[in-house]
Amino acid sequence: MDWSILQQYGPALLKGFGNTVLCWLLGTVFGMALGLVIALLQRYGSRWLNWIIQVYIEVIRGTPFLVQLFVLYYGGPLIGLRLDALPAGLLGLTIYGSPYFAEIFRSGFRGVPHGQIEAARAIGMSEPAIVRRILLPLGLVSSLPALVNFSIILTKETVILSIITVPELMYQVQRMSTETFRYVEANLVLALFFWALVEAISRVGRRLETHVTKHLIERT
Repeated sequence: MDWSILQQYGPALLKGFGNTVLCWLLGTVFGMALGLVIALLQRYGSRWLNWIIQVYIEVIRGTPFLVQLFVLYYGGPLIGLRLDALPAGLLGLTIYGSPYFAEIFRSGFRGVPHGQIEAARAIGMSEPAIVRRILLPLGLVSSLPALVNFSIILTKETVILSIITVPELMYQVQRMSTETFRYVEANLVLALFFWALVEAISRVGRRLETHVTKHLIERT
């Protein structure tokens, strides 16, 4: 194996990795935010709204991310939605992740003891205050491991963004392997970068779980 090619392609690979981290981070944050809104609408929305949300969840979860990305990027102009590659990729990750995050949040909310909510209502606490002070804190704590796990899964979906020419890591690795015919080195670099990213996310997730658990024990 010839690792000297990394001297030539190193800057491009680092730039691609930076774009990968950016796409993953923004896609995860926006996906979580949209998923949280969807979970709250499922809990407090009307029956017809719940039906629409359920259709949205089933359609997104039931179709491959690659197909969704193609429809968004190449089919968007047919309805007046013209996006460059990077915004289209971020929007695609947000849409793709939101139903999964919504189901995680919904499961976390169902784990909140109903007695605490009833007690809050009994003392006259408003519903927004119940959501802010009881439902969200307890629901998010119980959802944290699953949120971290799906965030890790979402990192690996960023490689699909190369299909629409987003200059992330996979795009740069494909360019490197095509120009040098060094496919083994290129894919090893790809694996090492993603391993480093996943390991970092896992460590942050474990620290968050430890901190939140310690905080809850201190409060009780």
